[in-house]
Amino acid sequence: MKDIFGHLLERFEVIAKRKAKNYPFLMGQGLYLDSEKLHPNDEIREVLKHSTLTVGFIGLAETLVVLTGKHHGESQESWKLGYKIVEYMNKMCSDQAEKTKMNFSLMGSPAEGCCGRLLRCTRKRFGVIKGVTDHEYLTNSHHIPVYYPITAYRKARLEGPFHKLEPAGGISYIELDEDTSMNTDAFEELVTYMANCDMGYFSINHPVDRDP
Repeated sequence: MKDIFGHLLERFEVIAKRKAKNYPFLMGQGLYLDSEKLHPNDEIREVLKHSTLTVGFIGLAETLVVLTGKHHGESQESWKLGYKIVEYMNKMCSDQAEKTKMNFSLMGSPAEGCCGRLLRCTRKRFGVIKGVTDHEYLTNSHHIPVYYPITAYRKARLEGPFHKLEPAGGISYIELDEDTSMNTDAFEELVTYMANCDMGYFSINHPVDRDP
């Protein structure tokens, strides 16, 4: 992760040298804290410090299959290891934030744009590995794999604790087979349960909602 921190700081340095006039809407509308204090030719460095330097991750499920033979939906021991892994990444970000006084933070990445490409790169390097590279994409962030049969409530219980380790953002999905408008009481019960599982951000989808 040290390389990732270095990349983020390098990108910060590049952007920080830009002038307020290069971002007339962002700076002119006060969308950044203290941006109203900038003159057109001022660098945006001090204002940009209020933004977040985010580290994202995908493929926790596949990582656990490699390490233990099972993902965190299949095994409690795998879940515990997965939690420790994400907890460690979150701590590294917190330590880096303390060291640099910058807003380094961990995010459970949606990663729709790279989960397929990175799987193809992994498969090219290591071949077809059951439960790892034998499907179309790596599993997003802390998610239980979508192809694994699991109840909505158990999925919420297993994924919920990861949200507090992802202060830069995380999302969980529940996919239902039926039209929820036919049973709004059950739908409300599920929403409440997901919230009670400490999910900061979640979505309830239907099978037709597939991102190609």
